[in-house]
Formats: sequence, C-alpha cells, structure tokens
Amino acid sequence: MCVIWGVPYLLIRVAVREVTPATLVFLRTGGSALLLLPLAAARGELRPALARRRALLAFAAVEIAVPWLALASAERRVSSSLAALLIGAVPFVSAVLAASSGHERLGPRRVGGLAVGLAGVAAIVGFDLGRTSGIGLAETAVVVAGYATGPWLLARYLRDLPSLGVIAASVALGAAVYAPVAALQLPDAVPSASALASIATLTVLCTAVAFVLFFELIAEAGPVRATVITYVNPAVAALLGVAVLDEAFTPGMGAGFALVLAGSVLATGAARQPAVAEP
Repeated sequence: MCVIWGVPYLLIRVAVREVTPATLVFLRTGGSALLLLPLAAARGELRPALARRRALLAFAAVEIAVPWLALASAERRVSSSLAALLIGAVPFVSAVLAASSGHERLGPRRVGGLAVGLAGVAAIVGFDLGRTSGIGLAETAVVVAGYATGPWLLARYLRDLPSLGVIAASVALGAAVYAPVAALQLPDAVPSASALASIATLTVLCTAVAFVLFFELIAEAGPVRATVITYVNPAVAALLGVAVLDEAFTPGMGAGFALVLAGSVLATGAARQPAVAEP
C-alpha cells in the first residue's frame, strides 16, 4: 500500500496537465466501477452494501468524491512531493477521531511514532511552504480531512459489510456524480500517451486493486494504524519526483526516509497489555 499509494502523486501531476480534475476523477472512478461492479455483483456483495445507503454515501463522499477532486486540483498549484508531505498529517487527524470517539487508545509509543514519522516527512520534502499556493494548501487540507475520516467511517459503520461491495458501490457513486461535469469538460484533443497511461494506472492499480488491499489492511491493523502508510507515501513520491520529474535530491530526503520507516514501526506497533498477577 505504501508503494501503490505513493505513485498517484506523480500520475495525477502528469494527468492534470491535459484533463481537468473533475474529468480525471470521473475516468478514475468510472473505470474502476467497470472493473469492480461485475465482480461484486457476481459474488452477491452489492446488495448488503446498498442496504446501508447513508453510511455508504458518506464514505464515498469523504474518501473518494471530495478528496480526489481536491487533490487533483491542488496538484495544479503545488508539487507532487509537497502534496504528499501535507497529506502525511492524515494519521494525526485519524488519531484524534479515534480517540475522541473512544474507538482506540493511543499509548506514548504510538504517539511518539506519529511524531517521528511526521518529522521524517518534513525532512524528505523540505519546508517550501512560503513559495506555494494558499489555495493549493487549503485543498490538500480538505484531502487530509477526507482521508482521515474515511477509514473511521468504514470501521465504525461498514466494517461488517463485504469490502468489495462497498468499494464497488462507492466508486460507482463517484462516477455518477462527476459524469455530468466531465461531459462538459472533455479535452479538445486526445490526451498524450503519458497522460493516458497515467489515467489507466490510477484506475486499475491505484484504485481498483489498491482499495481491495486497503480494506484488508484496515481489518487487520485498524483505521488509525492503517493510515500510517501515508508516512511512507511521501518517500515514494519524492523518489519518483527525483527520477521522473528531475526534482533535486537533498540530504534531508535520505535522513527523512529513515525517520519515516522508524516512525511507522513505532506508530503501528500493538500496545503492550499490562501484566496480570496469578490469582
């Protein structure tokens, strides 16, 4: 998951040069729906998900429809690496949600791991906030809020439902919302091969495959620890920026990557149970 969801920052950056953010979201969700809906229907997993409409609509909105549009729009204004850095704040927001709802308890070790990981993210990308767009920063803040709330909603209201049915219905809802807007914003010419390849990879690998894996990760690790993958995502995004977009490599990237890995290990570790004396 760390690798698969570290790649989209680069792919989105390439795609939005030739298609609008709304068109990109429609193509991504629509293509994923075409892949996942038949499989979910054949396995009988759509009906249980659709029966819980309110929770499903809320999840689709905060995890897919709103943050994907905001991220695509933000990457027209800020670099892919900086966007990844800002989205590294997701585990903190997720931890606040979980703690305030009593869903999970955060021990000192896990809180320390979150802090170490955030410091690593900052070191990887560097502090370049003074030369970037305020609108882009606000849009990435929307993404952070959505990505933190989505797993919390999933764990609280949709956890007992088949994961394939939930994600298939969610991307289908996203496609239905953006279809009218995308129809009015079609590009004048066929996008380039690089843009088409980016959209296809976002659709198949970074959406259809990724969400199935992510649901399994949430079931295994919980909604708070699952979002700690956002600490490694910026490292992947920064390395791709160096290799593909010719971004400069700094010593902070090397040191930050080590901090990211250390923080992830600490933050995702299970809390120790207190010792109980023999009766």
